[in-house]
Amino acid sequence: MPLGANKAAIMGVAGVSTGDVVLLRTITISDDAIAEFTTNLTSTYGEYIFSWYNIHQSSTSDTQLQFGMSDDAGSNYDLSHTTTFWNAYQEESAGSEEFGYSASYDTHNGAVTTLVPSVGNGADNSTAGELHLFNPASTTYVTHFYSRGQTLGGTSSRDAFAAGYANATAAITGVKFLMASGNIASGTIKMWGVL
Repeated sequence: MPLGANKAAIMGVAGVSTGDVVLLRTITISDDAIAEFTTNLTSTYGEYIFSWYNIHQSSTSDTQLQFGMSDDAGSNYDLSHTTTFWNAYQEESAGSEEFGYSASYDTHNGAVTTLVPSVGNGADNSTAGELHLFNPASTTYVTHFYSRGQTLGGTSSRDAFAAGYANATAAITGVKFLMASGNIASGTIKMWGVL
């Protein structure tokens, strides 16, 4: 059953001001290399929102949460992305901070995009955020996306912003989430369709 915009905001889907939001799938992660969505990406919805909650990794300190896109239902995740990346950063000790463009996390015709940097492996370290994917069924235009994520890595807070497009006019039929190094130890990702 669709949720109205106000109910969607209460349930944890931000940024939706019009239309209805439908929860399509929930993945609960337990020490998995990837979390993969290869169904429900159709022309039914003009926007898809992937919300991640308490994504934690335990093997590698300060690695990135990333995502990739497929045009063959997950057989290959080789679609090129072009992105830009900004982030705000603050140490718990107030010793270091920054806000600005982060060229090192940009993607230039790469197959994965960084959503958040520096997901730590401490017991209390995790990340949460959203990825918005627009009109992925189009075979006329590229598929645009943006994300915003918060992460605690070590003893620093980062608010990360990524935006870009899949550099292809193929219908997107698969989305995967992964760590740049190691597995995703735990967490939840929900997929929503926006009418």
